[in-house]
Amino acid sequence: MDFVIDREHQLLRKMYREFAENEVKPIAAEIDEEERFPEETIKKMAKLGMMGLYFPKEYGGAGADILAYAMAVEEMAKVCTTTSVALSAHVSLCTAPIFENGTEEQKKKYLPKLCSGEWLGAFGLTEPGAGTDAQGQQTVAVLDESGENWILNGSKIFITNAGYADVFIIIAVTGTIINKRGKKEKEISAFVVERTDPGFSVGKHEKKMGIRGSSTCELIMEDCVIPKDRMLGKKGKGFQLAMKTLDGGRIGIAAQALGIAEGAIEETVKYTKERMQFGKRISQFQNTQFQLADMQARTQAAQYLVYAAACKKQNHEPYSMDAAMAKLFAAETASDVTRRCLQLFGGYGYTREYPIERMMRDAKITEIYEGTSEVQRMVISAHMGVK
Repeated sequence: MDFVIDREHQLLRKMYREFAENEVKPIAAEIDEEERFPEETIKKMAKLGMMGLYFPKEYGGAGADILAYAMAVEEMAKVCTTTSVALSAHVSLCTAPIFENGTEEQKKKYLPKLCSGEWLGAFGLTEPGAGTDAQGQQTVAVLDESGENWILNGSKIFITNAGYADVFIIIAVTGTIINKRGKKEKEISAFVVERTDPGFSVGKHEKKMGIRGSSTCELIMEDCVIPKDRMLGKKGKGFQLAMKTLDGGRIGIAAQALGIAEGAIEETVKYTKERMQFGKRISQFQNTQFQLADMQARTQAAQYLVYAAACKKQNHEPYSMDAAMAKLFAAETASDVTRRCLQLFGGYGYTREYPIERMMRDAKITEIYEGTSEVQRMVISAHMGVK
């Protein structure tokens, strides 16, 4: 695969980088300290077309590609993981499934407002008893007596963007089916729920170790009424829709992890050139040089995996395994790199005077959400035929 980045992508990356440095980085520490959602940044990203980057212009998108989107997430994550996850959840987990599975009417209704940033999106899959076991859904949806409305009851947890989102993709049980093995299993479907729908509310806001400015909340549906035409995709195909959505989302999380690692290395290189010990800059010590060399090599490898997965999805090639490998490797790289960078900072790295401790806290979640590292290994081995 050709990894020569063309001039168009180079210019886009430059624009994202300048935006991140000028608009995102100056408030990143404040967002973390105050656990504040970056509303002002979301609006600014929308003006640059970032909220609908790879969707067609006919639906209000920027008409770019998935590689450009991965680069945008990567550049935001270099300076503020909270901002990058707000972007990736909106694009990958809400806008993308509507674009890929919605009717023409649904696309025309939702995509222009999502792509423009007027509406923010979220994805409701995880439940108290259904984390990695996504088929363990307890949220149910039944048709009312008129047959014209779906009634949803249940709750979701750990939902990114929840406190500020206007549109939610909700996964729910719509019945029971007999599978190919002759056993009963839940029929799972997907729905588009709007924040203003009766019976829908946002519950507990989670206090987190990292990505502290991200709005991570509980969703509550108590006799939530939505029109019949809000089903997304076909009835009974919600689980497949959710898994496909997560495949795409993993490219975003991999790009996020990549950005964290790159940002940590940049900060550490700068610090080691300034910090004096034993009469010399610590960058002059071979241990420092070797540590940074190892981190750079691993991070560069992660970038190749992320970009390969993005290009395969863009070209409509099978990419599930590639996305899993990218997320697994980039996430574990981010955690390792930030830990090693903090060690090179020494005591200063443990303080909030520098961003390294925040980066280390933020990195951990990339090994957990949108499929843990263990799940990624399961996906990869399954594609290898190891069962």
